[in-house]
Amino acid sequence: MKRPILIHPDPRLKKRCAPVSDITDELRNLADDMLATMYDAPGIGLAAPQVGVLDRLIVLDCVKEEGAPPQPTVMFNPQVVARSDAMNTYEEGCLSIPDQYAEVTRPAEVEVAWIDRDGNERRQEFAGLWATCVQHEIDHLDGKLFIDYLKPLKRQMITRRMAKLKRERARL
Repeated sequence: MKRPILIHPDPRLKKRCAPVSDITDELRNLADDMLATMYDAPGIGLAAPQVGVLDRLIVLDCVKEEGAPPQPTVMFNPQVVARSDAMNTYEEGCLSIPDQYAEVTRPAEVEVAWIDRDGNERRQEFAGLWATCVQHEIDHLDGKLFIDYLKPLKRQMITRRMAKLKRERARL
């Protein structure tokens, strides 16, 4: 089931999420809903607070090649356990900040530990777009948005645009 995506500014997007202590069917269903929502948007990542749930859960799928099989990835309690010294700059966007993009510099490679939907502990290295995406989504779990990496004036400008968008949508 698709869920509505919160639009910035929303106080829930700035809150630190609680760790998941037990992988329940309810949380697995939430992960499935988040994947459906992400694919429909369309996007390559989505964090639980973006659908109003303050649990440490993210979903991502950065496969972009035409005809390549999707790689839906569900992560409970993800955390970066190692970062490369090398940095990468990507133009990032966010489903909670529609149609706004900015260059953000992050570690080019990261190693992430998480719990999968079956309760198994996992650990994997990510590079390129996958590394950027997983860091972006983990930031959401800590109440941080990609615009928080920008200079204050640019961040305020985007926030004002989003507030205006929310007012316009509320009138519809």
